[in-house]
Amino acid sequence: MFSLIIVAISVILFVSTLLPISHVSHWVVRGLDFPRLQLSALLCTLLCVILIFGNSTSNLIRISFVLNILCLLYQLYWIRPYTIFSQKEVAQCKNPDTDQSLIILCSNVLMPNNNFQSLIDKIRQHQPDIVVTLESDKRWERALSIIESDYPYSVKCPQDNLYGIHLYSKLPLQDTQLHYLIEKDIPSIHCKLSLRSGDIVQAHFLHPAPPSPTENTYSSERDAELIIVADSIKENTQPVVVTGDLNDVAWSKTTQLFRRLSGLKDPRIGRGMFNTFHADYWFMRWPLDHVFHSAQFDVCSIKRLKIRGSDHFALLTHLHLRTSSADTSPSKSLSQDEETLITQRMDEVT
Repeated sequence: MFSLIIVAISVILFVSTLLPISHVSHWVVRGLDFPRLQLSALLCTLLCVILIFGNSTSNLIRISFVLNILCLLYQLYWIRPYTIFSQKEVAQCKNPDTDQSLIILCSNVLMPNNNFQSLIDKIRQHQPDIVVTLESDKRWERALSIIESDYPYSVKCPQDNLYGIHLYSKLPLQDTQLHYLIEKDIPSIHCKLSLRSGDIVQAHFLHPAPPSPTENTYSSERDAELIIVADSIKENTQPVVVTGDLNDVAWSKTTQLFRRLSGLKDPRIGRGMFNTFHADYWFMRWPLDHVFHSAQFDVCSIKRLKIRGSDHFALLTHLHLRTSSADTSPSKSLSQDEETLITQRMDEVT
């Protein structure tokens, strides 16, 4: 019986590891991209159980042990870059120039949440240049009107469908655009920011819908939105920042494709996962909220902030513009598999 239980669990973990390799966009498959850390912990636990209690003469146990090791190595391959055991992708800036700095606070507030003051207190404490709220409705807009004296530039799109978005800025905004890139009720904000130095930064604030049983059955809409944004900035020579709740983890195929196509950097690589969801359950967390930027930036700090009542941690990121010249990393050549994925996802939403 023990051997059968071990084999059954091993098969489940093997299938859970194998399925995300496919291009299948159903939420059941794409959802397995998320808990790679949790699956790794389960695999480690199972390996220890086999070593301590397993029958070393059983072929089934031996096969299970080998399969679990292979699965663990594969899971660690994806999550290792987001640990301190990987080299930092973005250099650390220790003495930032205020005029060249860009501090962004991005918070999925959870629309039904009434703890407005918690976010307002964090804004007043950290004084970011940019505040982005996701899932914000008219109630949140009214509550946040108190910060508008400090944040005179704004773009507001309150909605009651969990996809409202608000942008508050101390920095002047240019060419502000509110787009519904894929779905008619899911907005994104696109604009240019003028730093205190006068340098212009192109910014994109996103919140695509996740693949889930209560949202979109397939990840096609989310993936297509990320592909469209990446494609629009891949030839851009200006400094670029993309942030928001992408409803995708940092190590997924889609997010990796987004980075390769856009040429943007991930400041978390070599620093940590900065898991922002779920804020209430430490054992079920993954990085859903992101900041990506072009190579002209260094990073000063990244912090998670607890917002009372929200199921997300807010993400506070301090970037420093080293130079505004065109030293961006060119988008990398895509593999045939990635080209196929792009074609498949765009076909699925047209």
